[in-house]
Amino acid sequence: MPEGPEIRRAADKILLALEPFPVEEVYFSFDRLKPYTAILDGQRVSDVETRGKAMLIRFSSGLYVYSHCQLYGRWMVRRTRNYPKTNRQLRLAIHNREKSALLYSASDIEVLRTDQVASHPYLGSLGPDLLSAEPDQILAQLESHKHRLRKLGTLFLDQRFVAGIGNYLRSEILFAARVHPQLRPIDCSDEQLERLSLATVRIAQQSYRHEGITYNLNEAGKLKAKGETRSQYRHWIFNRDNQRCRVCVQPVVKDVVAGRRVYYCPSCQPLP
Repeated sequence: MPEGPEIRRAADKILLALEPFPVEEVYFSFDRLKPYTAILDGQRVSDVETRGKAMLIRFSSGLYVYSHCQLYGRWMVRRTRNYPKTNRQLRLAIHNREKSALLYSASDIEVLRTDQVASHPYLGSLGPDLLSAEPDQILAQLESHKHRLRKLGTLFLDQRFVAGIGNYLRSEILFAARVHPQLRPIDCSDEQLERLSLATVRIAQQSYRHEGITYNLNEAGKLKAKGETRSQYRHWIFNRDNQRCRVCVQPVVKDVVAGRRVYYCPSCQPLP
C-alpha cells in the first residue's frame, strides 16, 4: 500500500502535468460517476492535495475528485492517452492536450462538493496529516487520553492518530526513536515521547523528499555507489529481518502487530 510520502509525490506529479492546460476528457470506469464526465470536461485542475493516503484533485468549478489507493491502487502520469501495457484495470483518467493522469486498480473514488469534503466520513476521521504536522502536534496526540494507552505498534497504523503512516514508516519511525513497538505512550519517558514526535516528522519528510529512502542518506549513497540494490540501502530496519542492525550487531527481529509485519532491534529498542 502506498503511504503518505508516495501519495504526496504522486499528487505533485499530477498537478505539474494537469495544471497548465484545460482538461479535455475525464474518464470514470464506475457507472455512478460517469454523469460527472460532462461537468468536468473543459475545466482546469487548480490544485491536488493529499490528506494522509487520500488524494483530492480540485477542479476550477470547485468540485473535487477524491481517491484512495487502498492496497493496490497506482497513479501514473504519461503522455496524453499513452496507456501502459498492464493487466491492471483503469479506474480514472484525466487527460489534457499534453498529459494524462491515470489511476489503476483503486475502487475508492468519489466526486465531492466543497461542503462534502468537510463532512466526508473518512476525511473527517483523520488525525494530523503526516507531511503537514509539526512535532508538537504529534506529541499532543501521543499524550492524549484517546491514544496514550494503546501499543505503539498498533497506534502508528491508525489513521486517526496520524494520517499517512503505513507499514514501512511505522517500523522506521519507532527504530529512529529507539522505542519498542509493544510500548504504549504512557509507558514512555518524556524524552522517548519527544524522540517519537521528532522522528515521525523527520522520517516522513525525508521519505517524501528522497523517494522513500529512510536510511542515513550519506550511507545510502555509499551503498548505491557500490552497486547495492535499492532494497538494500533504502531503510534502517524495515524488511531486514535476521540481518545485522545498522547501529549495533544484533539481528533485526520481525514480528506481526495489528495484522501486519513490524521490524525492530531488541538491543536498540529494548522492552523494559
